[in-house]
Amino acid sequence: MLKIVVAGTTALFLAASPIANAQTSQTSSATPERLNAADRNTLTDMRIDLVKAALQLTPDQEKYWPAVESAIRARAEDRKARLAKIGETVGRRADENRVEALRNRDPITFLQRRSEALAQRSADLDKLAEAWQPLYKTLNPEQRQRMAAIAILVLHDMSDAVDRRRALSEDED
Repeated sequence: MLKIVVAGTTALFLAASPIANAQTSQTSSATPERLNAADRNTLTDMRIDLVKAALQLTPDQEKYWPAVESAIRARAEDRKARLAKIGETVGRRADENRVEALRNRDPITFLQRRSEALAQRSADLDKLAEAWQPLYKTLNPEQRQRMAAIAILVLHDMSDAVDRRRALSEDED
């Protein structure tokens, strides 16, 4: 069981490392290269496959999987839409220098946009939890342990990504 988690995790990192490498190799420029839509979809597919493989669902549990997968994909699409919206806002301000950008900043609009984004993320997490609940109830202790290990891995990976973004932001300043 642990071998499957390790093998799946290794496969994910091996497959995702060229994508991540392409993204971080451009850190010396003003704007790092972002993942394109195909790469994001591939990464989402790999993450879904990793979770499903690690859980080793029984035929009875398989009937709950489509709702979970759908919620994961919907959350990824909503994240992509949020990032596109941020890109639009940043793109409109790209012509302004820093002084103009600070002078023209509207903190109320910023707070409203942030609130909308957080509300969307909250709704997505609610849908994800709702989709997982019936499946989670059917998992045996071994499967729950594997799910916890994957969750810890994902949270650790997210924490590393946040740290990289902070470091990049500090380097640009």
